[in-house]
Amino acid sequence: MSLLVPLYVHPAEDPGAWHRLIGAAARTYAVVLNPASGPGTAPDPAFAAAARALRAAGARLLGYVDTDYGVRDRARITEEVRRHQDWYAADGCFLDRVTATAEGLSGCRRLVRELRRAGAGTVVLNPGVHPAPGYARLADLTVTFEGHWTTYVSAFTRPPWAVRHPADRFCHLVYGVPEALVPLAVRTAHERGAAVCGPVTGEPPNPWAALSPALTV
Repeated sequence: MSLLVPLYVHPAEDPGAWHRLIGAAARTYAVVLNPASGPGTAPDPAFAAAARALRAAGARLLGYVDTDYGVRDRARITEEVRRHQDWYAADGCFLDRVTATAEGLSGCRRLVRELRRAGAGTVVLNPGVHPAPGYARLADLTVTFEGHWTTYVSAFTRPPWAVRHPADRFCHLVYGVPEALVPLAVRTAHERGAAVCGPVTGEPPNPWAALSPALTV
């Protein structure tokens, strides 16, 4: 089992969740750090302490950065990735709200190249859907589904181009999963060609405020 874990709750608000995550670090693909919808304007001591403990436990750390579907300036995105590196020793970045269109591919390619040059060792793209062919070759991991469990079981489709890529290049993030069905969600992701997944029981507006039960069983 390889889990991508976006845990969007402050360590001081739910220290138990962070302690459980640290204890389960070996079962994760990576942990997404998101102190303030990004790195924020100054280091957060609680997040820095959690990041140190996660690194010591062997976790890969990814700094959350919003790209706003290609609208945000690349220099601002690169600066936020550098803050994650400087303040939390992030190994790479989780780029959220990535454009999925063929027209946006060249801009995304330039951004990823710039982030690699800035030292991002692992780059995860999250368009939340299957993007146009070509995006999956840019990153280490691409999130090709982010949505509710009911949508995942009833409306998921996999384009032919995705079948030609190895499963360890894809991730499905599914929220609203009934707790008893979390193991099924993990199996379903693997059957649908995603070796990495992140099933959680939470609901909007912040389904990522609690740990996946997959990490606690």
